[in-house]
Amino acid sequence: MKKKIKDTEIQLIKGDITEMSVDAIVNAANAQLVLGGGVAGAIRKKGGPDIQRECDAIGGTFVGGAVLTTAGNLKAKHVIHAVGPRMGEGDEDDKLVNATRNSLLLADEHGLQSVAFPAISTGIFGFPVDRCAELMLKASADYVKKEDTHLHHILFCLWSDDVFDIFRTALEKY
Repeated sequence: MKKKIKDTEIQLIKGDITEMSVDAIVNAANAQLVLGGGVAGAIRKKGGPDIQRECDAIGGTFVGGAVLTTAGNLKAKHVIHAVGPRMGEGDEDDKLVNATRNSLLLADEHGLQSVAFPAISTGIFGFPVDRCAELMLKASADYVKKEDTHLHHILFCLWSDDVFDIFRTALEKY
């Protein structure tokens, strides 16, 4: 499923984000940029140790922030490490919107044309998938409407049927 906003296409796909051939995939990172489990673990496993070495050199970022590394052995050219909120820490919605927006800004700063997001914070961080879908899709749509962007494709690569269906329902509202 896809929607076009100005010159940018927002698209949902079901699949493995580590297999995406895009300019950047987004890692659902922790503030220390340690590639542990979930999406980050899959990126570490398939991308190789160089990504973690680059993260170690950066040292970390704030919740809602995003940093860029190369993508090691992945098909993507870069990894954007976006730190989403943990449920219960407070101000979670704004932090998730900031993580999305800062990822898009970082992609634009580097002249990237395509970026693929997972459902940030919905794994071990406990963020509700329906809220995540609404917030990330709205933040992406708002970004493309307001900014002069290089991005032609913003993809949401979702692992399971149920998460894909929740994102599809949210995207249908636009």
